Amino acid sequence: MSTSGGAPGRGPFRRPGRRPGREPASALGLRWWGVGRGGGGGGHPPTSAAPAADVLGPVAKASGAPVRIGLISDGKSSIIDQSVEFEVGEATVSYLNEHRSGIAGRPIELVTCEAQSDPAKTADCANEMVEQDVAAVVVGGVAAQEAAWTPLHDAGVPVVLYSTGTPALLADAKSTFTFADPAFGIIGFPLELAKKSGAKKVTAVVIDVPAAKGLLEASAPAAYEKAGIEFEMVAVAPGTADMTPQMQQIAAGGGEAFILGNDSFCISALNGLRAVGFTESISAVGQCITDATRTAVPGDTLKGIALAATAPLGTDNPSTRLFNAVAAAYGKGIDTSKIAGINTFMAVAGLQAAVAELTGDVTPQTVNAAIKSMKQTELPGSGGQQFQCGGKAVPASPAACVRGGLITTLDDKGQPTTYEVAGA
Repeated sequence: MSTSGGAPGRGPFRRPGRRPGREPASALGLRWWGVGRGGGGGGHPPTSAAPAADVLGPVAKASGAPVRIGLISDGKSSIIDQSVEFEVGEATVSYLNEHRSGIAGRPIELVTCEAQSDPAKTADCANEMVEQDVAAVVVGGVAAQEAAWTPLHDAGVPVVLYSTGTPALLADAKSTFTFADPAFGIIGFPLELAKKSGAKKVTAVVIDVPAAKGLLEASAPAAYEKAGIEFEMVAVAPGTADMTPQMQQIAAGGGEAFILGNDSFCISALNGLRAVGFTESISAVGQCITDATRTAVPGDTLKGIALAATAPLGTDNPSTRLFNAVAAAYGKGIDTSKIAGINTFMAVAGLQAAVAELTGDVTPQTVNAAIKSMKQTELPGSGGQQFQCGGKAVPASPAACVRGGLITTLDDKGQPTTYEVAGA
C-alpha cells in the first residue's frame, strides 16, 4: 500500500512485503465489468489543437489537511495488467488538487493497494484502507470485487466503482456507488441489437470470473425470455488462447454473439469466431478493443462490431481531450488507449464531482451523505452522460448512479466511429 498526493514531506505507507512504488497491474480485467462494461475501445484518439491549459481549466488549488481516498486495483497479476489504474488515479488526484480544489477545498491524498487478482489480498487491501482512515475507496479492476467491498461496507466506508455486475453490490443502498448502468452494456445493449436485426438467439461468450458472470446469470435469462429470444452463456477460463472449440459450438448453434472480457480474452474469441467462419453480428464490451486487439485481429473481422461503452475512447471529443490533458500534465507515459485508464479517471473525478457541495468535516459519513444527496450532473470523462446517486438512476439497482451508456460501431481499423448516449 502506498500514498500520494497528500501533504508535503509525508512518506508513503507501504505494507510490509509489498513491492514499493506503483502497484503492478492486471485485470479486467474486465472489471468491467465493470464488467466491465466499460468504455469504447481504446486506440490513440485524434489530437486536439486546444492548449492543455485551456482544457484543464483555471487553477484552483486545494489547501489544508489532506483527505485520504483509497484506490484498490488488481495491479499486475498472472492473468492481466491493470497498472494503468494506479497511474491514472495518481494523475487525476494531482489534477483535482490543482484545478478542482480537491475535496471540500482540501487536497486529496491517494492511498493505493495492489490486490493481484487474489481474493485474500483483496480483502487485506480493504482492511488496510479501514486502518488508514480513508474517507472513501475507489475499487478499480479487481476480480474479487466482493472481497474488497465486504470489509469496507461493514466498516461504513463509501465504495465507488466504475462498474460492477455483482448483485450484492448493486443492491446496496447504504454506501455503494457505481458509475455505469449495470444492465445496459451487457443485457440491454445486445438484446436491443438482436431485436433490431430479428435474431432468434444471442450467445454471450464470457470470461469465467464471478464479476463478469454475476449480472448475466441473475438477469439475462429473464430479459431474453421476455423478448422471445433464446439466450445462452458460454464461460471460458481466463488465459485460454485457443477458443476454436467453444466458437465452433456457437457457430453451430446460430444467432448473434456477444463477447464480455478484456482484450486478450476477446482476441482469442474473435480469432476463434473467424476460424470457424462465423458470419452473424458480433457485439462486445469496450474492454475488448485495444491496440493489441487491432494488431491481433484482422480488420475485416473488426469492422462492424458494435460496442457498448461508458467512455468515448478513440475519438476527439471534450471527454478524451480532458483525460489526455490530465495524463500528459500529471502522468508519465500513461497509455491512454486502455479503457481501464479513463474508467479510473471517471471514478476518481466522479467521486470528487459527487461531493462538490461538501463542506466542513470530511469523513466516511459526510462523504456518503454528500454522494447520496448530490444533484444530477455530468460524469467527467463519460462523453456527456449524466449521473446522480442515491438510488435515482436505476431504481432496481440502488447503487447505480448512471442510466444507459454509449454505443458505437467499429471501422475496418478497429476504431470507433461516433458515440451517442443511449438508454438514458
